[in-house]
Amino acid sequence: MNTSNETKTNLTMKGVVTGNPFSSVGVSRVLFVIITLVVFGLLVKLGLWQLSRATFKQEWQSTLLVRQQQQALTYEAMLALVESSKQPTQSEPEAALLTGYRLSISAKPINNSILLLDNQVYQGQVGYLAYQVFEITPEQPWILVELGFVAANKDRRILPLLEPLETSYYTLFGRVYQKQPNPFSDQLDAEQLIDKPIRFQNINTPALADMLGHSLISVVLQPENIPRYNLPHPWVPIPLSAQKHQGYALQWFTMAGVFLGLMSWIVFRQFRR
Repeated sequence: MNTSNETKTNLTMKGVVTGNPFSSVGVSRVLFVIITLVVFGLLVKLGLWQLSRATFKQEWQSTLLVRQQQQALTYEAMLALVESSKQPTQSEPEAALLTGYRLSISAKPINNSILLLDNQVYQGQVGYLAYQVFEITPEQPWILVELGFVAANKDRRILPLLEPLETSYYTLFGRVYQKQPNPFSDQLDAEQLIDKPIRFQNINTPALADMLGHSLISVVLQPENIPRYNLPHPWVPIPLSAQKHQGYALQWFTMAGVFLGLMSWIVFRQFRR
């Protein structure tokens, strides 16, 4: 019958399309276009994200500069700032930190214990950041004071022996910082060994306060003056500058342009064939 023959063709005798107009377009070509658009959009999005981080880092650097130029805060003023920062309104996590404020205190070590923050690197050398806990008054929260970087022994069982500061009052001044929690591991994981420093993995203030049995302020003091100590302080508030983010953004945009050019060249070759 003529009816069956007519249904197998895409064109009627009058030239009107009666079949699927996209039947000539292969599934592989559709997937090719979709993959190209997805990858190109992802690369561009990564570049835009790097630009947004660069803008934030520039603003964050300006904020730190302003804080460094301000007069050093008293401990009571710092406690008030800590309380006010517990409900941050900023979308960026760094913006809620109190890093960069200057602090001046008169305090004494609570004991002769040294705390060692594990897995630190300074100038290509693996080691620890050494801390000692100080008391301002018996009623107020204690504060963690950074003594500096100390290299680690090749044998992890051998911990560096640092002479702790004597339990007398010292006048300390410097800047405070707050490290962002590690999203993969933020546990304290303290190792308390007899007659040895306490080695721990992360600055987890609530867990450290529970271990010490006393409240602890959520900032760390990085003093400029420590008696009998001349250790380096490698931690910086902005490890990745705005210029680095801008460079990474340029790399992502370049990769997007190269990828789109390559896909266009492949399509052009197929079209000519």
